[in-house]
Amino acid sequence: MINHSNENVLMDDANSPEVDKKLLGMISQDFVKVADQLKEASYQIRKRGFSEYPVFVVSREPAEIGLMLFEREAMGNRWNYQASFLQEFVDRNLVGQESVELFIENYKNSEEYCCLFVIQNDFAGFVFIPYPED
Repeated sequence: MINHSNENVLMDDANSPEVDKKLLGMISQDFVKVADQLKEASYQIRKRGFSEYPVFVVSREPAEIGLMLFEREAMGNRWNYQASFLQEFVDRNLVGQESVELFIENYKNSEEYCCLFVIQNDFAGFVFIPYPED
């Protein structure tokens, strides 16, 4: 399930077909460095009642959505990580109101997967990456 901000439509698949293997590899290598902290942040977002649908914005440059958690190179990472959630994406018209139900239906288990909104050059889309096994 993907949202392309220029289309304001969700596609019903787990990861965008536009996410090439090289980009997914770069994200995955970086993700393992901050995965434990993102999993805890996801838990806190849900536990404190902010949202059942946490989303972490991943970008090379700071994005204008969410709150900064980790700046590039803070933990040896190459990407910025910002915490957000579904309602902020709806409020900013990045996910259309008509797509909320589809987003919720396709949202993966927050205990097992991290929902990332990746911004890289001309690509912007949701990617679900499993948290590393302990």
